[in-house]
Amino acid sequence: MSAAHVTLNLLAALFTAVAAVTYLIGHPYPRAQMEMKRLPLTWMPRLGAVLAAGSAGLLAGFAVPLLGILASFGLVLYFAGAFVAHLRVGSRKLTGWAAFFVTMVATLAVNVVHGLS
Repeated sequence: MSAAHVTLNLLAALFTAVAAVTYLIGHPYPRAQMEMKRLPLTWMPRLGAVLAAGSAGLLAGFAVPLLGILASFGLVLYFAGAFVAHLRVGSRKLTGWAAFFVTMVATLAVNVVHGLS
């Protein structure tokens, strides 16, 4: 297990866990994001649950590498969907999205390399 593998998985798990909590408690920031993207607020708990599952999957990947690969792939898809939601409404404020997406793509890459070795 390399330092990059451990660091990226822990960082990605932390990012997604914090995001999950903000969605699950109905924090004003994700609520405003949902409204800006014209998405139903009823989706907030579901999106939070997906993020929480992704975070748990990344941590479980330390024990079962395939779970880490699948979780990181799922999170890459989640943030690809977030990108589409931004573009759909013409939002160009993508700094936060880019930080999450780049982290998830890097995590997927190290998980695949670790899983194949």
